[in-house]
Amino acid sequence: MAENGKNCDQRRVAMNKEQYNGNFTDPSSMNEKKRRDREERQNIVLWRQPLITLQYFSLEILVILKEWTSKLWHRQSIVVSFLLLLAVLIATYYVEGAHQQYVQRIEKQFLLYAYWIGLGILSSVGLGTGLHTFLLYLGPHIASVTLAAYECNSVNFPEPPYPDQIICPDEEGTEGTISLWSIISKVRIEACMWGIGTAIGELPPYFMARAARLSGAEPDDDEYQEFEEMLEHAETAQDFASRAKLAIQNLVQKVGFFGILACASIPNPLFDLAGITCGHFLVPFWTFFGATLIGKAIIKMHIQKIFVIITFSKHIVEQMVAFIGAVPGVGPSLQKPFQEYLEAQRQKLHHKSEMGTPQGENWLSWVFEKLVVVMVCYFILSIVNSMAQSYAKRMQQRLNSEEKTK
Repeated sequence: MAENGKNCDQRRVAMNKEQYNGNFTDPSSMNEKKRRDREERQNIVLWRQPLITLQYFSLEILVILKEWTSKLWHRQSIVVSFLLLLAVLIATYYVEGAHQQYVQRIEKQFLLYAYWIGLGILSSVGLGTGLHTFLLYLGPHIASVTLAAYECNSVNFPEPPYPDQIICPDEEGTEGTISLWSIISKVRIEACMWGIGTAIGELPPYFMARAARLSGAEPDDDEYQEFEEMLEHAETAQDFASRAKLAIQNLVQKVGFFGILACASIPNPLFDLAGITCGHFLVPFWTFFGATLIGKAIIKMHIQKIFVIITFSKHIVEQMVAFIGAVPGVGPSLQKPFQEYLEAQRQKLHHKSEMGTPQGENWLSWVFEKLVVVMVCYFILSIVNSMAQSYAKRMQQRLNSEEKTK
């Protein structure tokens, strides 16, 4: 592996020398031009240049569609096989028969798995800033199951409507029968599927860095360029962020599988760098993906689940509400909406939402709903900005190549 990496480095250096010697270009001026181009792209955002951003975004979509159409056209056998398989599945789904009970069961499980895996991918795929689906979806789901388990004294919630709405079973268990492990088992599938999705979302940086290293060409990604610059100035790095990135890079490079596993097993905002590092140093795919999958879908997810379950256990929640009420001055006014929200949730669990308290919307629910809307909108805006900047980079590369041929 080290020998292949050395050969790739030599080939890249040779290509750069030919480029510089053929065009009499100073490497420092090239780096300065790249920096200016990067700053120019970063200014292409909706709140600064809305018309240009939307135009570039639309053009980038057309370019991507054209590229994918060309790829599919050159893989006609795969496309035809996929369409035939899809036709068989559609026929099986709509034709009446004894198999429909199995079809419905498979459909239900497939949609459940696909939903949580999709949310996991959105959380880590790197489209713009990523959507924090743990805070918005999985975390609240685990919290609601925890609150319901302690209220119902059972985790045998009927299906349907669970997981869209949790209702206590008709025969509730005795108080004190709920354990931490019973709640962990109840949410294990959703959490593990979300963790698998986050592991899948880490693959693009790995494949990008690996392809750039093997081809010996100039990297076509800003993060990869920053990674190579970081390697060049590793000895002179002084700030904390650079030292943290170097520490992760050294851990992954020197320890290998267990280093990747350690980085994936803890909440780590710099894990994208681990994927780039593994791709750059040609770490085998299953070494990277296997360690990432075990770390994110098993170890990290159990740590996060246990934290949320303990935080939202019955006695902890009651202590938190009591603590809010003890705050001088504003405590009682803040405590009341929390108490009303918890009481409304208890009534829903017992299917008594039409009784008792009025149906007015609690401001906590209103704030959380608006927070979800704001974060999803920001995620969409970040995708638009990212794709517009990608098209601007295409234009800059085209202009640079035209200048070199003159």
